[in-house]
Amino acid sequence: MLKQKTLFILLFGLISTSLFAQSADIRVITIDEAISIALENNYSLKQAKNELDLAEDLIFSEKADFLPSVSANMNGSRTTGQQFLFDRFSEGLDPFVDVRSQSISGGMNASINLFNGFNNILTLKSSQSNKESREQQYERAKELVIFNTASRYLQVLLDKELLAIAKQNLETSSAQLEQVQAQVELGARPMVDLFNQEAQVANDELVVTQRENTLSLNSLLLIRQLEIDPLGAYDFVVPDLSLNNLPWMDVNLRSLVNEALTTRSDILSAEASISSLRYQMQVTKNSLLPTLRASAGVSSRYSDQYSIGGAEVSFSDQFFDQQVNRSLGLSFNVSLFNNWNRMYSIQSSQVQLKNAELNLDNSKMQVIQEVSQAYNDYSSYVKQLEASEKSLVASERAFQTQQERYNLGASTLIELTQAQSSFVSAQSNYTQAMYNLIFQEKLLDFYLGKLKGDNIF
Repeated sequence: MLKQKTLFILLFGLISTSLFAQSADIRVITIDEAISIALENNYSLKQAKNELDLAEDLIFSEKADFLPSVSANMNGSRTTGQQFLFDRFSEGLDPFVDVRSQSISGGMNASINLFNGFNNILTLKSSQSNKESREQQYERAKELVIFNTASRYLQVLLDKELLAIAKQNLETSSAQLEQVQAQVELGARPMVDLFNQEAQVANDELVVTQRENTLSLNSLLLIRQLEIDPLGAYDFVVPDLSLNNLPWMDVNLRSLVNEALTTRSDILSAEASISSLRYQMQVTKNSLLPTLRASAGVSSRYSDQYSIGGAEVSFSDQFFDQQVNRSLGLSFNVSLFNNWNRMYSIQSSQVQLKNAELNLDNSKMQVIQEVSQAYNDYSSYVKQLEASEKSLVASERAFQTQQERYNLGASTLIELTQAQSSFVSAQSNYTQAMYNLIFQEKLLDFYLGKLKGDNIF
């Protein structure tokens, strides 16, 4: 007997330790932490950041175009066979000699644009506008990540609330089953009431299972949005979801639309992109202008066949003194005909600019539609919440009344079940209406370009 007690204590200790270890491994994540994790891990946001970095590098490259271009070269060769040696020819000797010669040559050249149709300035401004566009795209990508994360998080919280309602309803049905069973045994209720209540409990158990599955699925979708280990254990904390302040009820719709058109990152990005295309179009037009370029260079060579008066000349005297050449140049270029390629480039850039302007107009119309629809839906959800709250209060009173009447024998089980079902439905409707309104607030913030990650709730 003592051995059995000892074994039981050991097993209980192991089970308790295992459960504690499992609970300790659960990672608790708040909404702010979830957004921070998503912003850090999201792959599309990383791609947008890479594009922004590339735009910054392009600006540096365009600034460097104002500097001169410098190049250096060094060549060495060995030649075997009959060669014409000018040095021997100048000395009156036979210039064709079968020899093995070695030579080294090198030089350095520099050139700079004096005038190229102001293209360096225009391309720099185009790159700066392009960077601004990339910055706004990056900001919009961040807002999208924040919105998607908050939406997934809200869905998980709603599922948890609905699961809690379903479990509470199951507890109520189970308690009623015990009561009905006791009354049937005493003969105070017919056997059919017991069967009906057993069926009700089974149906409520099914609802709990379905709610658990839905919560599990949406939790996985949230985990995927955060791009964290899908096999980990996580608990998502319910924040303070206060609805006492309804920020958009007294705001004029037109002012909201104007705010969105002036602050949304995607609109600002499109405008900056159009500015970049205008500069690019000017660059293509300026390709019809002449160009002016200055250059300078220095070069030298050494050959083991070089001689003066039949005497060999050292490498130092040749390479650094006698065979040094210096040059200065000025190049003026006018392209008279380029197979119509430049005209096509100009027409192509004009079409790209027009298409970008059309896309901007379409985006603005889309913004107006999104903000208007979101605002109207918000107003509708406010009314739905008010109606569902009244329904919840009335159905709770009706259920309590039917419960008391059933206990006194003045009501049937069917009436009680119907009242309970109406109360549960009202609870679910109120919870969904509350989360729908919260989601609509975040959607309005997103459409207005105000969802920046600070104080989401």
